[in-house]
Amino acid sequence: MKVILLADVKGTGKKGEVKEVSEGYARNFLIPRKLAIPATDGNLNALKDRKQREERKKEEELKKAKELGEKLNQLTVRLTTRAGEGGRVFGSITSKQISQALKQQHNLDVDKKKIQLGEPIRSLGVTKVPVKLHPEVTATLSVHVVEE
Repeated sequence: MKVILLADVKGTGKKGEVKEVSEGYARNFLIPRKLAIPATDGNLNALKDRKQREERKKEEELKKAKELGEKLNQLTVRLTTRAGEGGRVFGSITSKQISQALKQQHNLDVDKKKIQLGEPIRSLGVTKVPVKLHPEVTATLSVHVVEE
């Protein structure tokens, strides 16, 4: 019996796959537990439509990420902080502060988790910070730290 899997089933397949399974396994285990539905023409068409929608959504997300990446490559975020001798910052500049400054200065929402700061910034000057917007898109943001 052919079924469309609605969830990942160990030993059988992944969500969205069409699989040939024994009739008893389908009727007694997969279908009652809502892990699969019979692979009828209507269900196959619905699966095809769902995959097309997901594909369009992924393409749209990639397009938005590329546009935001181009903006971020050209921007410089300015942060002020207290500093001591030799340009050493009291405390440090974190990805959360960079995210908040982007929101205030340029009205751009970038999640702090996407800002890939290896370690907090502890010196004055300009630092290039990578921002991973999408698995395929990484932008570089300039962060200018100045003394108060």
